Order: sequence, then structure tokens, then C-alpha cells
Amino acid sequence: MRDSIVMPRRKTRKIMVGDVAIGGDAPVAVQSMTNTLTTDIDATVAQIHRLQDAGADIVRVSVPDAESAAAMPEILQQTTVPIIADIHFSYKMALASLDAGVHGLRLNPGNIGGRDRVERVVKAAKEREISIRIGVNAGSLEKELDEKYGEPCADAMVESALGHIRILEDMDFHDIKVSLKASNIPMTVAAYRKLSGQVDYPLHLGITESGSRFGGTVKSSIGLGLLLADGIGDTIRVSLAAEPEEEVKVGFEILKSLGLRHRGVNLIACPSCARQKFNVIEVVSQLEERVAHIQENVDVAVIGCVVNGPGEAKEVSVGITGGYPTHTFYRDGVKSEKVRTATMIDQLVEEIEQRAAVIREQKDR
Repeated sequence: MRDSIVMPRRKTRKIMVGDVAIGGDAPVAVQSMTNTLTTDIDATVAQIHRLQDAGADIVRVSVPDAESAAAMPEILQQTTVPIIADIHFSYKMALASLDAGVHGLRLNPGNIGGRDRVERVVKAAKEREISIRIGVNAGSLEKELDEKYGEPCADAMVESALGHIRILEDMDFHDIKVSLKASNIPMTVAAYRKLSGQVDYPLHLGITESGSRFGGTVKSSIGLGLLLADGIGDTIRVSLAAEPEEEVKVGFEILKSLGLRHRGVNLIACPSCARQKFNVIEVVSQLEERVAHIQENVDVAVIGCVVNGPGEAKEVSVGITGGYPTHTFYRDGVKSEKVRTATMIDQLVEEIEQRAAVIREQKDR
């Protein structure tokens, strides 16, 4: 119903992670990372399935040791979402992950050994057409950069990224994406903006170690929102000290708020006040829980009074506006019928389910 404003997108080269396109004209991908022990195959597979159900396009899995690498073939056999192996320092773990069949690597080529070791990893990745994400983190910059700049800063992060990029480019490897993460939002934003003007590789966005579900959501929304509004960013991860599925949910909400992705119910609700004719907070809480499984994009407005209610309801697929003693139900912006509080949530859910079913059927044709 609402006219969508198309956000600008920085033009980047396209790479692939499994069957997921990153960069170019592809939609911004949402990623998360498992927090189970990789050696616990059952727990890791179960978490990957939950992440996929939540909408994750890509999942990253740590491969810190040989035992974890040995678990990867079975994990990959039991999952369908593209898996990126997270590698630190060990070229052997990168090679083992590639042999296992992972769909991408996250590593810093300057940190896995001498040139011969990097060449072995790059050769194996090239043969398998596997992309590599260079992951720069303000908390683990190279010693020489720490000494040069005195403290982590945007310039140091960009210099680190460019150094790692050059290593791969010198080996004629270009299936690269880059991240520049810090817990400091201004530093992170400045680093991404600077690097985006110097390379055309796709960028993976994140505010690292952003905190709890609440605090981390706020920080990530600000940091990622600033960059995405600039057209910067091809994949995102919301880093939260919470269950990984929550990262995916928040990631999609950020993208939905900017009109960059549309997955699930887009719930527009008033903050409630003394004008409300039903308990908006309670209704929204119940409604959100009951439609959480829906993947199709349905715009819904729940407004407690008739001040802003009619205007909002006219702009969505399904709307409710509080009145007395009954409330007004809207379908496609048109007043439909009067409903009572006792049946309001059930009627909203039923209508949303019907809309979602129609969208699914149209997609399957």
C-alpha cells in the first residue's frame, strides 16, 4: 500500500557464498554465527536450522581446531544454508574447511602464516570458487598499526584492510568481501565510509561486541542504519549477547525499516496514550508472537484511537483503529467492519494468515 522509497546502493562487484549472491544488485544478506561448540554436531546443526528458520541467508561457524574441522563435513551434510568457516591464524583449518565443502572463508590472509601458506589457501579457494571475507576488528589490529596510530582508529582499520586485500590481489584473487568492525560506532562508520571510496568489493557490516539484546540492538541499528542509508553494505550481522536467532530478527527489522528487505509482518503500532480504546501494548505483544512464523511481507497497523488511526490504516493491508464500544477493521485501506476487543486479535491473525497464504500461492505459481 505504501509508496516505497528506494534507498541508494553503492555499486559493488558480485561474489557468491554458496547460492547466495553478495554485492552487485543482490539484496542485502543477513548473517549470524553459531555459538555452540562446533564439535557438538547435533547442537550446532540444530542451531543452524533455527537460524535458517529465522531467515538467515548465511551462517558462520568457528573452526578453531582439528576436531572442529573434522565435524564440518557432517554439519554441512545436515544443513542447506551456506556455511562460512571462521578461521584465525591456522591455514590448516582453512584448508580442512575447504576440503569439507564450506561455502566461504572468513580469515585475514596476513595472519595465517607466510606467503606459501596463503597461496595454498587461495589456490584451494580458487579451485572451488569459494569467496573469502577479510575481517578487520579494532580489537585485534596488527602490532605495527597499533604502534603507528597509538590506538585503534578508522585509519588504522582501513590500512589493515587494504593490506590484507593487497595480499589476495597479488595472488590474482578477487572473490573478496571485507568487514571493518569496532564496538565504537563513529569509528566503525568512518572506517566503512573511507574504505567504500577506495575499493569496489562488497562490504559486510557489523558493530562488534555491541552488547545485550536491548543495548546491542540500539547500537547496531544506529551504526548499520547510518551506513545502509548511505548505500554502504552488502551483508550484515547484528552482534548481540543473546541467542543468535535474535540477531537475525533484528537484522531484518533494520533492513525492513529502510525498505531494503521485506520479510515477515511489518507491524506499525502507536506507543499508546490516554486516548487508546484498547490495551495497545498487550495487543501488539500477543499479535507479534502469534504472527512471528509468517515470512511473507504483510503491512499491519494497530492504532489505539481515531486521531492517527484512520490515516495509518489506509496505508496498510490490514489495520485496526480503536473506537468505543467497538473498533474499526480496515482491509486494504478501506473500512470493513466493526470488531470487539475480545475477538480483535483472532480476527487480525486470521486476516494476516490469509494474506500471507495468498502471497505464498502467488510465489509458487
